[in-house]
Amino acid sequence: MPIYDFHCPKCDTVTELMVRYSDTPACPSCGSMKMDRLVSAIAPAGKSAEIRKSWRARAAREGHTSNFAG
Repeated sequence: MPIYDFHCPKCDTVTELMVRYSDTPACPSCGSMKMDRLVSAIAPAGKSAEIRKSWRARAAREGHTSNFAG
């Protein structure tokens, strides 16, 4: 399932939630069902590989290998 940003006009909070596109979740802060789906920012092109490489290097330095092998 994709992650979407939602704005609650009742309590004026922005929340990131993992839901199906067809679902409208309740606000985790106030319970309102009137959530507005927002346009989320996308990852900049070409940055993912660099970020992944730095995470793997940091994990290797710290001795964590389960999620960053490869």
